[in-house]
Amino acid sequence: MRLKKVVAIVVLLVGTSLTASARVGVGVVVGTAPPAPVVVAGPVGVAPGPGYVWVDGYWDWVGGGWVWVPGRWVLPPRPRAVWVAPYYRPDHDRFRYYRGHWR
Repeated sequence: MRLKKVVAIVVLLVGTSLTASARVGVGVVVGTAPPAPVVVAGPVGVAPGPGYVWVDGYWDWVGGGWVWVPGRWVLPPRPRAVWVAPYYRPDHDRFRYYRGHWR
């Protein structure tokens, strides 16, 4: 019984890591570039606790349109993780959007 649990956990972890690595770098083809970033006046404040990092606001492609995601304090998913901001590149007559992710 114990061996079955270990095998199930390993399969789950491998599957999750393959899914996560496949998602990074693929990009989503969209018709238009995002609008200009929203400028927020004033300070971002103080981190709510140790280990929090500030993630700037960004435009995300949701349901066929651009949606502004405001900047916020977040705890990285693991020690020394670095937030890679979303970006887009021209792709023929469209754009390829790459979602933000933790590296």
